[in-house]
Amino acid sequence: MYRGDVLNMKNKEYIQVMQKILQAMDEGVHVVDPDGNSVIYNRSMAQLEKMESQDVLKKPFAEVFKNIDESESTLMKAILHRKATLKKEQTYLNKDGKEITTVNTTIPMVVDGKLIAAIEIAKNITDIQKMSHTILELRKEIDCPEEAKEHRIKKYNFDNLYGKNERFSETIALAKKVAKSSASVLIYGETGTGKELIAQSIHFDSPRKHKPFLAQNCAALPANLLEGLLFGTTKGGFTGAVDRVGLFEQADGGTLLLDEINSMHYELQGKLLRVLQEDYIRTVGGTKDIPIDVRIIATINEPADELIETGKLRKDLYYRLNIVPINIPPLRERCDDILLLTNKFMEKHNEKYGKQMWMLSEQAKEKLLDYDYPGNVRELENIIMGAISMAEDNERVLMPEHLIINRRKSVARQGIYEIKEEGLDSYLERIEQEMIEHALVAEGGNISRAADRLKIKRQTLQHKIKKYKMNM
Repeated sequence: MYRGDVLNMKNKEYIQVMQKILQAMDEGVHVVDPDGNSVIYNRSMAQLEKMESQDVLKKPFAEVFKNIDESESTLMKAILHRKATLKKEQTYLNKDGKEITTVNTTIPMVVDGKLIAAIEIAKNITDIQKMSHTILELRKEIDCPEEAKEHRIKKYNFDNLYGKNERFSETIALAKKVAKSSASVLIYGETGTGKELIAQSIHFDSPRKHKPFLAQNCAALPANLLEGLLFGTTKGGFTGAVDRVGLFEQADGGTLLLDEINSMHYELQGKLLRVLQEDYIRTVGGTKDIPIDVRIIATINEPADELIETGKLRKDLYYRLNIVPINIPPLRERCDDILLLTNKFMEKHNEKYGKQMWMLSEQAKEKLLDYDYPGNVRELENIIMGAISMAEDNERVLMPEHLIINRRKSVARQGIYEIKEEGLDSYLERIEQEMIEHALVAEGGNISRAADRLKIKRQTLQHKIKKYKMNM
């Protein structure tokens, strides 16, 4: 249907089309007229609130939703005060008595100065909210007795970091030096280079080593939930809010690792900057300033100048965090460490799987050295772990056939004669497939992050994965 056809539709037909669209939406849609009577209540909203549309439509909102105070209802605020509410988190009980959490946007519709309706669009984040609460509860285990913590938290220190490469050795020397201070640290390294291992090593070699070390991946949660997770929430601060201590308070006196900080919402980065400048936090919905003493270690997996240029990282936050920059070289730039790391991983996984494979054949060494490891040290360990776990109990020498490695040559190594042999279309498809595979490996199989790395839409990447019959 073309735009001209839409404009020429009769009013009744137009309404039918709009109703079809509303019913197909994943988000809940609820519309009330100026008198507060529900006129649209789509299928997603009905499923969310466990209501039947016929029990809601053409009835007063206050009569149907008696458990929601009018003063807290964003729909009523839109009707009574013509007040818009954007992306507000709300927690309430549905008809079945189940607590649900939504992010709502409510807008009064005014035409020629006359209010004709109020529209509310609700996105269900109940499961995500539960996940964030679970994370906070698990973090409280940091307060358990020291002897119990030893069995719950895996700690890494500089003794767990192996390498003789000159650049890597310089990186570790700098990390050991900065461990003695409380300065903020920004660690840059590709996925799989060991950023968290270095962050933990800094903490456990510092004067704060007897205080908490907490880590949070900033890409794991939406901005509003991440804010509550970091700063805590105050009961009554917003609908359904409870008193909950955030990670900053839990980490007081210790270290907080903010992984992939460039994934944090731009506005939330500004709030974090204020905390770093003023050394106090304010809970979400709270009015009291809470002093904190927390060392921040942040990580990024893309060059800082690119992140700043694309608006993913605030320049002022970057300068505040980048007091001591630590850059971890990728494994392809420390090839002299590949066999050393391989031996360490063989020892580790021999013990784990009860195997006794202690030697590398010369052919296996060549195979390991002739690869660029887009997933870095993590990928190398996965390769060795797979080889050890699949080896027979009586095998003692790791052979090239034990090593499952993508043997495609990198595009940079291919010659023009290869293009002539297979043709341009096949060659370009091969390049595309290789780039997708490398992105998926580098991002640990996460399709969304791999799509971001490739600068394509998630749906496009899923289509290409299906096209090339890649195993996920």
